[in-house]
Amino acid sequence: MTPELAALAATALIHVVAVMWSQSSLEADVGRKANVGTRHNLDQRLSERTLRLRRALHNHVENTGLFIIAVILVQFTASSGWFTGLCAWVFVVARAIYLPAYAFGWVPWRSYIFMAGFMACAAMIVASFF
Repeated sequence: MTPELAALAATALIHVVAVMWSQSSLEADVGRKANVGTRHNLDQRLSERTLRLRRALHNHVENTGLFIIAVILVQFTASSGWFTGLCAWVFVVARAIYLPAYAFGWVPWRSYIFMAGFMACAAMIVASFF
């Protein structure tokens, strides 16, 4: 397995953690019955932490797609190397740190962490051209 594919697998595990953390916080706010229900008008009853975790999860979903594209490009163009491997793992570390940064409101660090992962992903895409 290339470093980029291993990083993609790690990103999937981060996604699992993000879903579980968000769901456990949601259930703590509204209880099991509301959690397994229709969730209609649920946002009015959620704590700030749960709302942050849900936004962090949505952000993770949005950014994982671009990372998948970067990994596919690197794999199909045979551009995998130390640079793209490093970028892939910078993305993983940034995403792993981003979740608590968003959940606990680490301003402005959350934005810096996001940009580190985003730029690493963009660098992988650019590297696939060479």
